[in-house]
Amino acid sequence: MPTKTASPMTVSGDLANSEKLCRKIANSHYENFLVSRLLLPRRYRQPFVNVYAFCRTADDLADESDSPESALKQLAQFQTSLDATFAGHPPGGLFPALHQTVEDFHLDQQPFNDLLCAFRQDQLETRFRDFEELLCYCQRSANPVGRIVLRLADAASDENVAFSDKICTGLQLVNFWQDVARDFAIGRVYLPNDQMERFGVDDAMLRLPTTVAPLRQLLVSECNRAEQYFLDGQTIISRVPKWLGRNLSLFIGGGLATISAIRKIDFDVLKQRPTVSKRTQIRLVLKHFW
Repeated sequence: MPTKTASPMTVSGDLANSEKLCRKIANSHYENFLVSRLLLPRRYRQPFVNVYAFCRTADDLADESDSPESALKQLAQFQTSLDATFAGHPPGGLFPALHQTVEDFHLDQQPFNDLLCAFRQDQLETRFRDFEELLCYCQRSANPVGRIVLRLADAASDENVAFSDKICTGLQLVNFWQDVARDFAIGRVYLPNDQMERFGVDDAMLRLPTTVAPLRQLLVSECNRAEQYFLDGQTIISRVPKWLGRNLSLFIGGGLATISAIRKIDFDVLKQRPTVSKRTQIRLVLKHFW
């Protein structure tokens, strides 16, 4: 018996509903992502939304599940859906939209696999022996996003990928140092063990209501290191299409502003979570619009 194929109307309807779902996911999660979309040429906006919806949903499965076991199960199902999508048989939900983007821009599956691998690692490993081990995690948890974006922009040269990795790693590191208290509360410590030993920091210090001197000194060192990643990666801005350069400049500016916010509170990240003020956010956006 011949296989029944879906009518063009059915396929079109599935894609439209999937794209609508992706926009809903993006609009409900991350205001900075909405701002960055305004800097995109119109033809790139939906593809970026589709990729973001995948990343955001996978992240939520990792962080908002009832238990690590539940998260691993759901992430395995998500991996199966991703495999089917790249095989040309996307299931429902966000995957028809993602499949369209994969087809239109000839995206590789490996960066998506790397992201899911990092999210699975979050359920099993909560400490890092040294910075190299943490860097390896960033290569799967953050850098794949930049690599996907470069493919969307048709700018994925080896040199650009290397610069993009610097920026993405910097953003991930800044997020870790901003959220030391939040992460410790859920059992995660991204401060490398060897650096904790070097500065005389132990877990008891992470339970305190304020940041003691040894931990501040460690954060000074790690923030300086994160800042250098942004400085090393910013060369990419002039090497990519202008619309992408504007977005990268915005994210670099946001990362550096977060480091400034940590310094402004004298690295006391246990007493309060450092944030970038609305005034600074608006200033960054206006700067890059013009």
